[in-house]
Amino acid sequence: MAYRWETPASVWLEDDKTGQFELVSSQGLGRIDWQAHARGRLPDVAHLLGASLPDQCSCAPIYPEGFAFCPTCGRALNKLAGKMKYQPDWWGAWSDQFLPRHVPHGLPVTSLALGDSLEERPPAPEVGRFDVSMPVPPNAQCVFAAGAFGFPVQRLLALAYTRNVLQYWDPLAQLWHVMAAEDAASDLAFTRADYAWLPAHNPARGEVAIVPTDRGLRRLWINPVSETYRSEAVFDSPLASAPGAMRRHIACLFAGEGGARLWTAASDLSTATEFDCGGAPVHGWSRPIGYDGRLFWLHAEGQLIWQPGTEPQWLPWPAGWTPRLEFGGPTQSRDGRLWLIGHGDQSYSFLELGKARGQQEQISGARLGFASLLFRRGHAVVAEPWDMEHVEDPHDDDSLVLPLLRGFNNNRSQPSGLVLRFHKYTGRAEDALENRVIARTTVEWIGKRNVILDEIARLTRPHDCVPFVYDRCLWLHHPDWNQVRGWHLDELP
Repeated sequence: MAYRWETPASVWLEDDKTGQFELVSSQGLGRIDWQAHARGRLPDVAHLLGASLPDQCSCAPIYPEGFAFCPTCGRALNKLAGKMKYQPDWWGAWSDQFLPRHVPHGLPVTSLALGDSLEERPPAPEVGRFDVSMPVPPNAQCVFAAGAFGFPVQRLLALAYTRNVLQYWDPLAQLWHVMAAEDAASDLAFTRADYAWLPAHNPARGEVAIVPTDRGLRRLWINPVSETYRSEAVFDSPLASAPGAMRRHIACLFAGEGGARLWTAASDLSTATEFDCGGAPVHGWSRPIGYDGRLFWLHAEGQLIWQPGTEPQWLPWPAGWTPRLEFGGPTQSRDGRLWLIGHGDQSYSFLELGKARGQQEQISGARLGFASLLFRRGHAVVAEPWDMEHVEDPHDDDSLVLPLLRGFNNNRSQPSGLVLRFHKYTGRAEDALENRVIARTTVEWIGKRNVILDEIARLTRPHDCVPFVYDRCLWLHHPDWNQVRGWHLDELP
């Protein structure tokens, strides 16, 4: 015989002979596979549910939510319910919804005050080291999300979106777990374009995000107790791009007859509409950029612009001009216009975005960066994107700086952020971003004080570096490394 315990969110059974507790069901989690999965991870499961753990007794390894004392021996329990501590979510800087409207959304720009903590470290030329580390996920080519997902504690997910693998980090056991799909329809693979998802705001228990897949948009749910996930169809059609959000609308491109089409709906998924995109390509798009009330999708062949309430506009690039999307993405001029770097017949130039015949500004060399965090070689460009670089140290002519993440802060007159500096590099910028081996690279925070966080030997494919924030740390991941490097952010609110 088993006694049945019901809490506001869960149902437990207590074995009348052994006094052991088994979770039968919990709100929003679906089927619970207690014996196969959860019993091996009881500390993590207890924190996820807000259950209770033994402190001084050994009568049972876990107790239902709200238990303050062991019903067998009467000793006090570690009651985890109500001990939630706020930690900021992370969905990739390109999904930061707290940026002001005058900052482009969809670029690697974060509103988290990372510099306030990082700049307290010893400044350059002292070379620092990472503070903490974690193992690289088993499927290392991935994007990261750190959030509560409706639970009382924050957890980390790593989605290998090209391989259809969702991975869950157990911080107490220090292990990655590969989550299993609950049904064959929950295929999360997306290979047609750059990746981006739409996070769930005020999520229900287990709710993650609206995610793109090759077969359509899906709403993703996780069951970390049983290490499973499931998805619900939002829009069924082969996607051509990742989704974007503008005001109270979401939109994405999908493959139609004769080229790409645009699907859009209200944020509550009502009033869906489709538009023709004038023969635009059906794969190879960048993740969407939201700015000035419009969504921009960029492609090697042109730009697609859409404003809610209007039809999309497909604009091929000027004849003889090729974009350099790998250099970082659009940047802003002082008057608020967006510009993209590319190469014409003779030289590099910036092209004004959003217009059929946009203005062009010629420049003398490649510039890497995005959203006003821009560098020519090892020097920052602090005025207009096409102005001369600001030379503080002539020795930086021998280096090349690649921005990874801009930290937005209204109190700073100049942009700051996380960058990679390639030392003694004299080749073309395009070569550095491909498979060339870079002998020495430093990870730096550029701000009020320039701080060297770490040093890397023999780096390849620097664009595969993925920064993310989790558990009050800034982390940097590369698929070739055997560990993810982290730096404490104790001052992070």
